[in-house]
Amino acid sequence: MNSSGVWVFEYVSGGGLGRVLAGANGAALLAAGRAMRDALVQDLSSLPDVALRWAGGAGDGAPRDDESIADFVRREAARQRWCWVVAPESEGVLAALASAVAPRAWIGCTQAAIVLCASKRATLARLAACGLATPLAFERPPACGDASGPPRGTRKSASGLAFPCEPEATRWIVKPDDGAGTVDTRRHDTRDRADADLAARRARGASATLEPWVDGEALSLALLCGPHGAELLAINRQRIAIDAEGRLHDEGVAIRQMALDDPRAAPLAELARAVHGAIDGLRGFVGIDVVWHATHGPVAIEVNPRLTSAYVGLSAALGRNLAAEILALHEEVNDVAA
Repeated sequence: MNSSGVWVFEYVSGGGLGRVLAGANGAALLAAGRAMRDALVQDLSSLPDVALRWAGGAGDGAPRDDESIADFVRREAARQRWCWVVAPESEGVLAALASAVAPRAWIGCTQAAIVLCASKRATLARLAACGLATPLAFERPPACGDASGPPRGTRKSASGLAFPCEPEATRWIVKPDDGAGTVDTRRHDTRDRADADLAARRARGASATLEPWVDGEALSLALLCGPHGAELLAINRQRIAIDAEGRLHDEGVAIRQMALDDPRAAPLAELARAVHGAIDGLRGFVGIDVVWHATHGPVAIEVNPRLTSAYVGLSAALGRNLAAEILALHEEVNDVAA
């Protein structure tokens, strides 16, 4: 084993595109995967005391024809001190790769955190149970309105802002419960159409979930998570288009679109800390998709327990080598566990 080595593997460009994620969104997923891989490799390449290897492109190594990607990752990871995988949660991919690597070597969230976050519905249920505002609050009314609590019709979230106690959704979203980005995600103007879409997906054996559509500004939070908490690195804006048939299209993310001294940043930072507290095992770089509702403030949509597209260019923008900081946090966790 290389005592200073780190091996980087990006799933889609490393063979996963043809095995799991091929289709209409394949080109976009491939481009996003390569961009994240290249940004990570660039950060790691500047560390003089780290021996870097990576698979794909100008890197080295590829799965053998008779070898699963998980077995390939297991074989390559065993040769290095650290293994850093960039992969989606879809169809259990990221969790399976995490299980192929020893926890001390795996850079990123724990397998348990990955499994939870891979289910959009389970993630929302966990966050809602911890008092965070999620789309579920727009679906069914939680208990509220007692004499000591907020006025009837509102409830305080973990960020201190009010969110609704009474259903107010007029549009609905149907998407894969373990989906990546906006893949196969559709907005419906009536609950009946959304229910029909959900039923059709489940009838063909697809993973699917339905939730209220939350109007507002689509944001993403970039977090640096360690054993002592979560730092909000950047507030980004998501560029999402919706076509005439209600299908969502991911047109990329613009990083650092809201200053951390903006009045809205404080509740967003509180939301980030609350998510970190609600989900054990969030480590390293984590993304949270959020909608800023005009009345109710930040509403958590999903949690990405991995590198996201917001990582691309962020180290340079912040003047920090985030990969180096994540490696240091990983070793701190290992020291505590030893």
